[in-house]
Amino acid sequence: MTETVVLIGGGGREHAIARSLADSDARLYACAGNRNPGIAALADGFETLDTTNPTAVRTYANEVDATLAVIGPENALEAGVADALDEAGVYTFGPRQDAARIETDKAFQRRFMREHDIPGCPDFETFDDMAAACEYIDDYDGDLAVKPAGLTGGKGVRVIGDQVTAEEAKAHLRSADYDRVVLEERLVGEEFTVQAFVANGQLRVTPAVQDHKRAYEGDEGPNTGGMGSYSDAGLELPFMSEDDYMEAVDVLRAVVDALDDYKGVLYGQFMLTAEGIKVVEFNARFGDPEAMNTLPVLNTDFLDVLTAAREDEPLPQLSFAPQATVCKYAVPEGYPTEPAAGAKVTIDEDSAGDALLFYASVDERDDGIYTTTSRSFAVVGLAETITEAEEIAEAALDAAGEEGLRMRHDIGKPDLVQQRIDHVDELRGE
Repeated sequence: MTETVVLIGGGGREHAIARSLADSDARLYACAGNRNPGIAALADGFETLDTTNPTAVRTYANEVDATLAVIGPENALEAGVADALDEAGVYTFGPRQDAARIETDKAFQRRFMREHDIPGCPDFETFDDMAAACEYIDDYDGDLAVKPAGLTGGKGVRVIGDQVTAEEAKAHLRSADYDRVVLEERLVGEEFTVQAFVANGQLRVTPAVQDHKRAYEGDEGPNTGGMGSYSDAGLELPFMSEDDYMEAVDVLRAVVDALDDYKGVLYGQFMLTAEGIKVVEFNARFGDPEAMNTLPVLNTDFLDVLTAAREDEPLPQLSFAPQATVCKYAVPEGYPTEPAAGAKVTIDEDSAGDALLFYASVDERDDGIYTTTSRSFAVVGLAETITEAEEIAEAALDAAGEEGLRMRHDIGKPDLVQQRIDHVDELRGE
């Protein structure tokens, strides 16, 4: 039978999911708080609604006779949208609210790791008393990462010794309205992500990706939702060994074994340190931008993954094209601290050249597409090497222009990739 898939979410990540399903034997419908023109062009129907309202999403799924659902954003998972859809008989590739706590509650995440002896857990403590948290900072022998326990869109972490001083971190805790925070040892090394498809106690892993959170070139400035990312033509990144990659996979496997009935994407963000692999965090969905590196090189039909998960069948073995990818985001001027909306977006599928174009948070009007206050669009180059993929992505950004926009042009360039390699060699004493 022809499946009817409802996609929840309207960002670049969801545009990548929509594109991966567009050539499948499925009818695609989508709903989001914003009308993403890229998704709307691929879908048989698009509804604008509050995706954190389980009743609204379930009603829409029933209206289109959905047989499957895919949830993109973490706030919908936190709201229990997967629970509502599952209970309505729409198999949802995304964890239920309780299992999604592996992302949505960082205090739970770390306690879960400690309780189940998940490898790579850093030294940590959790606090609901900010005065006690400040005392812990004073007493701790070393630098700490300060993390609000709840969702922050990738922008809530303050790292002592990197982004802030200890005094600045304490001042932030005193002024913020956090209910709970996690204080954990600062991890020094190179970050990377491995995403896995999970269902029925099985997992299938995807190539490693390195995201770039900092707003400005040279890894300067505040954290963002992600300014861009790259992957290599194999499973590992240039600064990693096969053993490093498999160590990360072993961590993901341990989580799946310990977390009953998890389904969807399990995203592990790791730090390759001098002592081995450490866990920065887990996410309960595709990364954004990492989905835009992973899905375009997936040869396996994503729909086959969804139907196997629903039917309690073995998940298909994944095949990936041997291509490197470089993703670069265009964001509004002033992002992330004082973003200015309203610039016209002039790039389209044709002007992007050989790059793939993924719309994210944009405003489609009668006279064109305009920026909002969040990330606007991403371009992705695919080629045999990271350098060639970067050149394709950069050519697309040149075509887009920079009026009202800002980009990190250094992502994927040879000198930045080499810095990563040199850093790991230094950590390992090589």
